[in-house]
Amino acid sequence: MPRVKNGTIHRARRKKVLKQAKGYFGSKHRLYKTAKEQVMHSLSYAYRDRKQKKREFRKLWITRINAGCRENDISYSRFIDGLTKAGVTVNRKMLSEVAINDPKAFTELVNVAKAGLEGKSIKGSVAKESSEKKNTNKEENKDYAKLTVAELREIAKEQKVSGFSTMKKAELLAAIK
Repeated sequence: MPRVKNGTIHRARRKKVLKQAKGYFGSKHRLYKTAKEQVMHSLSYAYRDRKQKKREFRKLWITRINAGCRENDISYSRFIDGLTKAGVTVNRKMLSEVAINDPKAFTELVNVAKAGLEGKSIKGSVAKESSEKKNTNKEENKDYAKLTVAELREIAKEQKVSGFSTMKKAELLAAIK
């Protein structure tokens, strides 16, 4: 039986580990055994810390929002509760950016939150205008190309387009628009 040698595989595996250990202090980047141990620890730390980084950033955002809330005489928990009751959905990252960069806009958000705590909904002109625009532009913004031929024929029937039953999809799209 011929002799089998695994020298190239061993060398490649060790080179891979030493390449990952590049930049480590002392023998951790020179010797295979210590390098392998350090690389394994480093990979586990990286996995753990990717999760912890998310937690730390959320803590930072909450701290910044809380500071902005305290300037406007409301606690963080009451602020978030008020926004939820008012139906405002803004994530904490954006709220912290607003609190830092635009204190006037953050004060408006605090007022919305206070109104939400009192049971009032947003009654600003901006909210009314946007809902009116949505209703008037609903049909204009519809993407008819995504609809099926049967759905297009129903729309053509509602719009009283003549000869819609024999039209193809492209003809229906042109007739509806």
